[in-house]
Amino acid sequence: MTTTPHLLDPDLREAARRLIATGRLRAESDPELYRAAVKGGATLAQFFRTELGWRIEVHEVAELIRLHKRRTDVPDDRGPYLPRDGRERQMAPTEVLILVCLICEQLWRRPRVSLRELLQAVAQVCAAEALTGRLPQFRIVASDGTGKKEARESRRYLVDALKLLVAEGSITVDADLDRAVADEDSDLVVTASRDRLAAKFSSLSPALLGLNDLPAKQHTAALSAETLMDHTETAPEPASAPTREERRLKALRRLVDDPATDPLDDTADTTAYLHTLTGRERALSVVSGLGLTATVRRDWWQTTDPTGIGTGIDFPQGRRTERQAALALLAELPRRVDPTSLLAITEVTALFQRYRDNLPRWAAAYDGRLTALARAATAELIQIGLLTPEPERPDHWHPTPGIYLWRTQLRHPPSAATTPAGPKPTPPRLDSAHAGADR
Repeated sequence: MTTTPHLLDPDLREAARRLIATGRLRAESDPELYRAAVKGGATLAQFFRTELGWRIEVHEVAELIRLHKRRTDVPDDRGPYLPRDGRERQMAPTEVLILVCLICEQLWRRPRVSLRELLQAVAQVCAAEALTGRLPQFRIVASDGTGKKEARESRRYLVDALKLLVAEGSITVDADLDRAVADEDSDLVVTASRDRLAAKFSSLSPALLGLNDLPAKQHTAALSAETLMDHTETAPEPASAPTREERRLKALRRLVDDPATDPLDDTADTTAYLHTLTGRERALSVVSGLGLTATVRRDWWQTTDPTGIGTGIDFPQGRRTERQAALALLAELPRRVDPTSLLAITEVTALFQRYRDNLPRWAAAYDGRLTALARAATAELIQIGLLTPEPERPDHWHPTPGIYLWRTQLRHPPSAATTPAGPKPTPPRLDSAHAGADR
C-alpha cells in the first residue's frame, strides 16, 4: 500500500500537533519533540507549506522552532490565557497585551534589567504617549493623582505580561513575580533572549504595513498578507470569488486549528469544498496524517486530539461543577422541541434549578447564583464549538449541529423506595459523557 505524498511521517506527528497548538517548540521544555522536529525540519516545512500554507522557522541558536500561522478569519475568542487566584484561566486583557509589546521593546535594548527599572521605563513610555491616546496610562506608585488600587492593578498587569513571556520561553526571572504585585519595594532581575525575541514576529513590520492609514477592519488582512499591500489605490477593487486553493486552505486550517468546523461556511457559489469528493478525502488525509480524530456529519466536522498534545481542551474530563453543568446542558440540548432554536439563559437556569430540586447538594456553591453557573456552563460548550453567542442579544446562544455528535448519560441516585437501609450513600455527581459519531 502506497502512502499519499501529503501525509506526514508518523515520527513527526506529535511535534506537528504541538506546533499547531502553541506555535513553538523549545529545546528545554519539549526536548524529544524539538529534536525530532529539527531532524525532520524539511519534511515538516513541506507539509505545512503544501497543506496549510504556513511557514516554519528553525532557530537552532535560540533552540526554538516557530510555526507562523496565516488565517484571515482569525478567531475573536482566542488569545493568551492567564491563571488568576486559582480560578479558571481568563483571557489576557488588552492592557496586558500592550505591556507585552512594550516589555519586549525595552528588553531588546537591555536584555538584562531589574523589575523596578523595567516598570519605570514602561511607565515613562506610556506617560509620553497617553496624552495622544496611543497608549494607556500606566501608574505604578500610589501618589496624589494615583490611588493604591490603580497602582496595584498596573503592577498586576505588568506581572501578567511577564508571566506570558516566561511561559513562552522568551524571558526568565530570578524570583517570584507575584510578590511584585503586593509589595512595591520588591525587586527581581528579568533576563531576555534576544534570539527568541527576534523570532516573535509573525508578520511584516507594522510600520511598513501602514496600519495607521488603514481602517481597523483591514488590519487582519494586512497582517496576514505575505507581501505589502498597495495603499495607493483610490478605491478598493470589487472582491472576487475565492479560488479553489483559497477555499482549500481556509477549510483545512480550520479543521486542524479549531475543534469544530462548519463545512457550509464557504463563500463560493459552488459546492462547499468539504462536500466535494476531493476536498473530503484531502481533509481526512491531513487530519489523520497529523494523528487527529475527525467525527464527521454532512453539516459539521468535529476534530479532537486524543493525546491532548495538540489542544488545550480537555472537555468532558473533570468533575468541576461547571463542567458537570455543561454536560447536563449538553444532554438536554438535542431533546428540545427545536434543538437549533435560540437558547436563552433563563432556559439554562431553569434546567439547573430542576437538577438542584432533585439533588439539593449539587452545585451548592452556586445556590442563589445559577445565572453565573449558566454562563460558566455555556462558556465550556462555546469553547468546543457546540454553542455560538448571539451577538445582538447578550446571554443568548445558538446550538450548533455538533450537539448531535454527543451521547450524554447522567447518573442519578436510586429512589428512596429502593434504597436499602444503612449508611446514607454518597451524593451522586453528574458524570462524564462519551462522544458518538454519525459518519
